[in-house]
Amino acid sequence: MSEETEGVRLQKVLAAAGVASRRASEILIEEGRVEVNGQVVTEQGRRVNPDRDQIRVDGSRIPPPRRHQYLVLNKPRGVVSTMDDPEGRPTLSEYLPRTAQRLFHVGRLDTDTEGIIILTNDGEFAHRLAHPSYEVPKTYFVQAAGVMDNHAVKRLAKGVRLDDGPVKPDKVKLISRGKDATLLEITIHSGRNRVVRRMMDTVGHPVDRLGRTGIGPVRLGNLPVGEVRDLTREELGALLDLVGL
Repeated sequence: MSEETEGVRLQKVLAAAGVASRRASEILIEEGRVEVNGQVVTEQGRRVNPDRDQIRVDGSRIPPPRRHQYLVLNKPRGVVSTMDDPEGRPTLSEYLPRTAQRLFHVGRLDTDTEGIIILTNDGEFAHRLAHPSYEVPKTYFVQAAGVMDNHAVKRLAKGVRLDDGPVKPDKVKLISRGKDATLLEITIHSGRNRVVRRMMDTVGHPVDRLGRTGIGPVRLGNLPVGEVRDLTREELGALLDLVGL
């Protein structure tokens, strides 16, 4: 029977995923720190199907071997969230490495909004990540016009009614108040069009500058504007859990 039909040894899968060396992976198994499909595995030589079985180490999901690309781009302001544009405006494709496969973006960012956007060629992953039923939270850095008093911040946090229905952020954090601007961090899982800008308009403090800093567990961190990187193993594993894959 071939290795493909009977599975791959668990320690080999962990080593191939970059978790640890094969010997160190055997120790992780001995210590009861590895789960397969929700069951702790302590015996050596357990064979698994890395494409189908859910494997965890210390509770963290180990994603299957990558058959697709998963990239994070720090989109600059003024770039449209498309791969080509008939009007000749700058597009996402201009910031991807030449080695990138044929990718599509997950969700959109307004042209005048900067920040994190995920690109992939994994259709099911992209569909779920963008679908509102999975309620994937997005975090934004907001520079709002004017000095917001505590009442306006609380009103925003409690939720507002827009022309297409009510919306309530998951979290609103006041960062600072300046002479003529307020800085906020807003986390929201609604995917409605320009929702953060419309929320801020409703409380009387329009957005001067907006950037998305996080999608679920993925953070922009120190990725420079216009630069791209791969999703880490930990990020991809957490996103697969978040969207039920």
